Amino acid sequence: MTETQTKTSGPEFRAAAGAIDGLRNDLMRDVLAYRPLPPLNPDGRLIRRLPEGLRKAAVWTPHALVLFAAFLVMMAGFSEWEFRLLMGLVPAIPVAMTLVRPVAAFWASILGTVLCAVLGSEGLWGPSAFMAQIVVLVVVAARTRPRTAAWMWLLILLFGVFLEGGDPSITAPLVTLSAFALLVVAVVQIRRDAEREVTVQRTVTAVERDRRTLLEERTTIARELHDVVAHHMSVVAIQAEAAPYRVENPPPELEQAFVTIRENAVAALTELRRVLGVVRAEDYEAPDAPQPTLAALDGLLDNVRETGLETEKVITGAVRELPQGVELSAYRIVQEALSNSLRHAPGASARVELGYVLGGLGLRVVNGPPRGLVKPSPGAGHGITGMRERVAMLNGEMTAGTTEDGGYEIAVFLPVPLSDGPEPRETAGSTADATGDADTVVVERGGGA
Repeated sequence: MTETQTKTSGPEFRAAAGAIDGLRNDLMRDVLAYRPLPPLNPDGRLIRRLPEGLRKAAVWTPHALVLFAAFLVMMAGFSEWEFRLLMGLVPAIPVAMTLVRPVAAFWASILGTVLCAVLGSEGLWGPSAFMAQIVVLVVVAARTRPRTAAWMWLLILLFGVFLEGGDPSITAPLVTLSAFALLVVAVVQIRRDAEREVTVQRTVTAVERDRRTLLEERTTIARELHDVVAHHMSVVAIQAEAAPYRVENPPPELEQAFVTIRENAVAALTELRRVLGVVRAEDYEAPDAPQPTLAALDGLLDNVRETGLETEKVITGAVRELPQGVELSAYRIVQEALSNSLRHAPGASARVELGYVLGGLGLRVVNGPPRGLVKPSPGAGHGITGMRERVAMLNGEMTAGTTEDGGYEIAVFLPVPLSDGPEPRETAGSTADATGDADTVVVERGGGA
């Protein structure tokens, strides 16, 4: 490698090349670009507290301040007896230009300073040129970024030292005052950008958290659906395989029909596992215990009571076994509703109502308003979304909303075709009289521990 190649590839050369590229991009590219200063946000922390009439005018406060500064610069230039109009307008024009063309305003301020130094009698930095340069630096820095402010400050320093023949004492007051002003502007910009980035990150995090919660709930539903359907399809396949052996001398058509049933069941089961298997996590393990049904509802209520939630269960109608998917969904809806009561209504009581009707299952969970000193936990509402998805999966209906006393009510109806309803079963507390009337009303109450 030659010496020239070493110099051009060293870190010092790359840093210098990057600095020159930064100067070119910030102050030399698109110098005449039209970039009007936008008004303030009417929903800002200060502006939104003003009356409606003042709020519309307050959004133009930065524009008014810049134009007022341009007026002060023009008045300072009138102190010169000779060329009063030029000494006032020349430095004031770049100040006003910062509202529409900030980069061009910086270069115009330098040219205006040279013109004022030639025509005036107070040297390079007269009162109007001094004020104009400070205002231009501050406004342009506020409208760009800290790197641009650093480049402008360095160019002003080199410009002053060069015109004064290498004596920095004349330019020292300007560069000192402008350094403090630009430092304040840079700190404000960095803090504003940090707050904006934090707000964006919080928004993205909240959206991702909401999506993850929703996907987790849908994944849970898909897994449970897989477990329920896979169980029944496995039973169909096994029964279809064993059925020919239970009939003495079955005809070939019957055997072929059972073979077809088994093949279709196995194919459907394989396809179901392939499609729904993608929702399972790599570390997911199938539960050892069967999926819960309404028969396990008493255990759920006992667990909730141990946490301090007073619960009451009411059952109407003839209790019977329902399809596994219906019972599982009903159990999960009650579970989520009681969890919401614990989180959002601490100290309240809850009532669970189950209504066995001819066409399906009615479910209602209602809790009272929160009581006590414990503050309700905020929620994103994904529990309600999960309930609605379960109900929609079964072609049911669901309503959810607040009650008149400030509590919350969830009402669900899950349809069950008549052919899917097994025979009624007797449970603790259910009776059927001698006339065959199986309609019962069972009320169970429990208090918190």
